[in-house]
Amino acid sequence: MKIYIKNMVCTRCQMVVKSELDKIGQDYYEVKIGEANTKGEVPEEKLKKLDSSLRKAGLELMKSRKDILVEKTAITIIELVHNQDEQLKVNLSDYLQDQLNYDYTYLANLFSEVKHTTIEKFYLKHRIERVKELIVYDDLNLSEIAFKMHYSSVAHLSNQFKKITGLTPSGFKNLKNRSRDTLEDV
Repeated sequence: MKIYIKNMVCTRCQMVVKSELDKIGQDYYEVKIGEANTKGEVPEEKLKKLDSSLRKAGLELMKSRKDILVEKTAITIIELVHNQDEQLKVNLSDYLQDQLNYDYTYLANLFSEVKHTTIEKFYLKHRIERVKELIVYDDLNLSEIAFKMHYSSVAHLSNQFKKITGLTPSGFKNLKNRSRDTLEDV
């Protein structure tokens, strides 16, 4: 049985889900971002226990087809921003359409309806969060970050960063308390 889980965006989330499945005594084949594949059907009582424990960790089970598709869209974007080093060779809209096998207009309308933001804004916010992460690590200079994140120039990165955060990248770097949002909150 495939179980879909909302707000699951990292390997720690996967560990939480595995732990909670173990606690309720439910065998599973695989747990990956956004879903768990269990051995056989999961009784309703176990699903309720699982949902309750996952909610304490900021996760929750999804049943609605719309919610599942929106979450898959969000996970696809997050994985693209955080795990892909190569620049997209197609538009984001074409990429999502190819990855999810749905018309982009349908995906965009559904995403906006459920998340109350556009796919493009969601994508840009995640790119900027990734830039913040790279700034905090302090391993790369701004030119290297712009290159790594596939910005056409440092100026383009700086303009987008300021538009979203209200700060320049160097202003952010100089802050004593450089706050970043969790992936679930972006």
